[in-house]
Amino acid sequence: MRVGLCRPALRIADVDANVRAIGDSIEKAAGRGVQVLAFPELSVTAYTLGDLVQHQVLLQKAEQGLAAIADATRASGMLVIVGAPLVVEKKIFNCAVALAHGHILGVVPKSLVPNYKEFYEARWFSPASYSLTDRIQLAGRVTPFGSDVLFRLSGNNDALVGVEVCEDLWLPLAPHERAALCGATILINISASNEILGKADWRRAMAVSESGRCVAAYCYVSAGMGESSNDVIYGGHALIAENGTLLRESARLTREPEMVIADIDVERLGHDRRVMTTFADQSARMEPFQVVDVDIVDPAAGRLERAIDPHPFVPSDPARRAERCRDIFSMQVAALAQKMTGANQKRLALGVSGGLDSTLALLVGAKTMDYLALPRTNLNAFTMPGFGTTARTKRNAVRLCQALTVTLERVDIVRASQRHLRDLGRGDGQEDVVFENVQARYRTEFLFNKANQIGAMNLGTGDLTEIALGWSTFSGDQMSHYHVNASVPKTLVRYLVRWVADEELADTLAQKALYDVLETPISPELRRPQNGVITQKSEEVIGPVELADFYLYPFVRFGARPGKILYLADQVSQQGLFDARYSLDDLDRWLKSFVTRFFANQFKRTAMPEGPKVGSVSLSPRGDWRMPSDASPALWLEDLEQMHRRLHG
Repeated sequence: MRVGLCRPALRIADVDANVRAIGDSIEKAAGRGVQVLAFPELSVTAYTLGDLVQHQVLLQKAEQGLAAIADATRASGMLVIVGAPLVVEKKIFNCAVALAHGHILGVVPKSLVPNYKEFYEARWFSPASYSLTDRIQLAGRVTPFGSDVLFRLSGNNDALVGVEVCEDLWLPLAPHERAALCGATILINISASNEILGKADWRRAMAVSESGRCVAAYCYVSAGMGESSNDVIYGGHALIAENGTLLRESARLTREPEMVIADIDVERLGHDRRVMTTFADQSARMEPFQVVDVDIVDPAAGRLERAIDPHPFVPSDPARRAERCRDIFSMQVAALAQKMTGANQKRLALGVSGGLDSTLALLVGAKTMDYLALPRTNLNAFTMPGFGTTARTKRNAVRLCQALTVTLERVDIVRASQRHLRDLGRGDGQEDVVFENVQARYRTEFLFNKANQIGAMNLGTGDLTEIALGWSTFSGDQMSHYHVNASVPKTLVRYLVRWVADEELADTLAQKALYDVLETPISPELRRPQNGVITQKSEEVIGPVELADFYLYPFVRFGARPGKILYLADQVSQQGLFDARYSLDDLDRWLKSFVTRFFANQFKRTAMPEGPKVGSVSLSPRGDWRMPSDASPALWLEDLEQMHRRLHG
């Protein structure tokens, strides 16, 4: 749902000029596909009226102005929210007025009326609780009135708008909290908050925080230049936050009118509320709100008014990325240390291939030995060259183990694999899944048996992306005593290894080995190389890992439809934000592969070993993800096909 916050050029008590400014803004917003548009507190009259607000001529003109604004909404197909003073029961209320299709749909009076420091509103306005009615006559129409009015937008069951006025944000038991618990996913605050040092930071923190607490979008727009500066000044701050993330923010203290627009993912908000059972527990205790249905325009075609992260697991800001790597690495070490302590284990057994995943597990294991004040020689690393092992990966594994001073042994698995293939009644000339899995399972069998022999814990290496796609051998590398990388996606594994190289092992021989690991193609190395060069590249089979992780994050975290994921991926690709260029058909092909693989490989996830959850996405069968192994992907593939045809259309 596209939300716009507008700070027009207002004039104090000049209702006609303000109505024209609001009408111009409505027309501009319609041209940009806005579906919900909000203006500041008392925008019809301006906020800094003082005692003028009690004058009959102004109050009558304000009501006439609302009728004119309603007329301006007739052709726009959007929900418009403005601020105006209204007389109800011989009291003046500071109101947010909702309009659409030429009509006033509802009025929400301010609940909390400030009367301290620079604010004297109680001199003029009554709080919402002073009203004795829930219906008023306004502009020739009976209109819902009260702080318990929500507006349900057509076309999306998750799109309900709750409205409050300024001070209602700042105190406990705020109206927006009750509105959220009664279903509102888009919370609008029309405000007239003055500027003093530090207040903008506080507003921003409040808007972002409340959007997270309420699992909603919190949209805040304040009065700006044009208000009186007799004793205070107004900066026109506008903010749109969604579930703890700031999407858009306006400039402040600018002379020109400004409009801030963002697309709100209400499906995502609806998913999180359904998942949070405690949200439903709280909602069940609330008195129901009045709900007004509003027909709005369909979403605008073209580019989204929303930043889409092409690498959702990896922060783009280098400082935040380094902080995340530091946190994840520390969590992995702490979790492994606790697991070893609880199991009364002082040794680790680990297979190292010279690839990214086993390298990260090796680094975590070495750091864990330091953490537990144990010698690094208690980490027993095994390089197990097979048919597909290249000199490059073997060399990197050896160099890294030597630089980290762990115990290293070499176990050539070729002869044992050949014997097993003969036992199966075949040779090693046919490089198929049996050929590959014989090697993978032998390595795992050796590590488990060696761990028994030396009294160690067998440390797994596979990452979250491989777990999602089933890119592992069942009862082979899929299994271990502890799966230390289980919730680290492949795109983040790469940055973790680089972070350790730069921060933990700078200017060492280990750093040089890590840099070469980072440049090595991703491969299980289970098929023979050609002229010593890797031929079996994972991304040629399971797709580019940046796409796999882009698909994985919304699919698991938000239950997103494959068609929606394809649409978002196409938006990212068109903007050139992926590391490589992908056509729509490329995106569709790899997303279809992702869905098919995800469903087909649940049986491997059901039998996963334990591993620490370090991010918001995890596929542990004991934690975040429970799914039958025989579920059909047909509905998901059908949704994807429909969107593919639509985008091609």
